[in-house]
Amino acid sequence: MNKKTAVVLFGGRSSEHVVSCMSVINVINHIDREKYDLILIGITEEGRWVKTESIEEIETGAWREGSVSAILSPDSTMGGVILMDGAKTEVVKVDVVFPVLHGLFGEDGTVQGLLELAGIPYVGCGVLASAVSMDKLYTKIIVDRLSVKQADYVPVMRRDLEDMGTVVKKVEEKFSYPVFVKPSNAGSSKGVSRAGSRKELEEALKEAANHDRKILVEEMIVGREIECAVLGGGKAAIEASGVGEILAAAEFYDFDAKYYNSESKTVVNPELPGGAAEKVREAAKAIFQAVDGFGLARVDFFVKEDGTVVFNEINTMPGFTAISMYPMLWEAAGITKDQLVDRLMAHAMDRS
Repeated sequence: MNKKTAVVLFGGRSSEHVVSCMSVINVINHIDREKYDLILIGITEEGRWVKTESIEEIETGAWREGSVSAILSPDSTMGGVILMDGAKTEVVKVDVVFPVLHGLFGEDGTVQGLLELAGIPYVGCGVLASAVSMDKLYTKIIVDRLSVKQADYVPVMRRDLEDMGTVVKKVEEKFSYPVFVKPSNAGSSKGVSRAGSRKELEEALKEAANHDRKILVEEMIVGREIECAVLGGGKAAIEASGVGEILAAAEFYDFDAKYYNSESKTVVNPELPGGAAEKVREAAKAIFQAVDGFGLARVDFFVKEDGTVVFNEINTMPGFTAISMYPMLWEAAGITKDQLVDRLMAHAMDRS
């Protein structure tokens, strides 16, 4: 069997740089080396693309000091990467790319657009699905067209904050406190705040504006935090896993609670009221299809005491760390991490 050449991208310029480095180790460990020769390329926080040789260099962070620069060429006649080590230059043909990149400049359609220009198959959602799903406001606009309940919201632009009184009045006329304030285009709960008063709302709006020019103010939903993994798209049927529950150690499941607080827990296939688990699964597939999803996504919901399901957000390159829900849910469904990674890579090369 002829091996294929696979590039695994990690790191990135977003605030989720470290999480990507945590995720990629799991991905690399579960790629079949009898099928694929790997080229590991990290993207530093400054935006430099560097080839690295080993997982150990990723674990220690030594990869950032690598001497071999990498350029993913948009030239579709080249179909590969240019590796430069001093005066030495090598062009390597690439069969598939696994972009283990979270957040901006990786999960938002930018790298996907580059790969489309290059004509190289890649794991995960395309340009449209990646961009729309990364932007919470536009995700909401799409989900508004589905028969899926979601938190009510007030959109705010950064420029609107020049007249803070008008913005606050608009929010207070629609919602009671507390409310949640989120930058529209940021990942892993960066810049998200809970505001329980007018003063806290003003502070939260300013904080969100540090992360994006579009801001959402949402009603507070009291419910259990539930996640569902989706796989497929294109010619492949869309499959939804069972559901998982987040038991956050913090007041809400923010960045630190997700990745650095050992008291945050996940429960696979919890008991939910009113047939909510199946409602979550059906809604996850419908949302994935509506945004033109491909490959994989994790879709997040709240489930109220009466079994009402409320959509929260969709992540098109979910975490793949040792504690991440996406691979955990598929393992519970009988798909090992080896099988999951293999399916994703095979699916990428059959993109249509």
